[in-house]
Amino acid sequence: MSSPLSGQTVLITGGAGFIGSHLADVLHRTNDVRVLDDLTSGTRSNLPSGVTLIEGSILDEDIVEKATEDVDVIFHEAAIVDVGASVEQPFQTHEVNCDGGLSILDRARDEDARVVVASSAAVYGQPTRVPITEDDPLRPTSPYGLQKLALDRYTTLYHDLYGVETVALRYFNVYGRRGEQSQYSGVIDTFVRRALDGDPLVIFGDGTQTRDFVHVDDVVQANLLAATTSNVGGSYNVATGECITIRELAETIVELTESTSPIQFEPAQPGDIDESEADISRAQHSLGFEPTMSLRTGLERLVDERTERYA
Repeated sequence: MSSPLSGQTVLITGGAGFIGSHLADVLHRTNDVRVLDDLTSGTRSNLPSGVTLIEGSILDEDIVEKATEDVDVIFHEAAIVDVGASVEQPFQTHEVNCDGGLSILDRARDEDARVVVASSAAVYGQPTRVPITEDDPLRPTSPYGLQKLALDRYTTLYHDLYGVETVALRYFNVYGRRGEQSQYSGVIDTFVRRALDGDPLVIFGDGTQTRDFVHVDDVVQANLLAATTSNVGGSYNVATGECITIRELAETIVELTESTSPIQFEPAQPGDIDESEADISRAQHSLGFEPTMSLRTGLERLVDERTERYA
């Protein structure tokens, strides 16, 4: 994948993590790339050579000021992407997901930089219909979803009130290489690992719940488009516009891994969302976003990578 950005000073917060490191892989070839990461979930080994790593927290004012000095574009990926942690520790996760994000937006304002913010499908909560559009009700069911919604709204406000060039991208279920380090695609990584080990694939509920899984390469594409679009100040769904049931997902992974793992059903978890599928027409029209990776192809690549790694 090539980058439409060239000759820019770019900051990626959380850039040593799942999505951020994939952005760094593409951007560092034609730009001066800095990564701000406290390495609580990301790792140095994810980063290509030539990238400047600033180790520290987005809550550290001095470090954030250093990282954002003279920057042209910021990709804000740093977050605690863990719904359970947000339920157990709402104050601590709010501090990172909201206060930290707000500090990045404010520094973008100071530096006259464009900022692309990682939002989430969690802002919708239980959808009233599918596919979900950006104009549908925003009713988060967890502190994490509410925190992402607050930052999503701040992102638009900083454009409307201060003229900062901002874009918020509402990720659905992102998966792909290095995804085992993230909560984004937990069910896929869990299923692949268990299938390769021959363990049961556990489904909570009857397996008819649906999800819209989007490959990390397509998420990178959306970020690059957001960094260069003239349609700033809005929020966009980043997904495929297609869904699969969790049972079908499990069956596909068993097939691709040639596993003997049984599929096991357990009681549904409280608050689990029944249906999730995105309407991506706004991103298609305004950003030129077109997902290119089918779920089956993406799963095949992931299984091959994991099989080779653990061989």
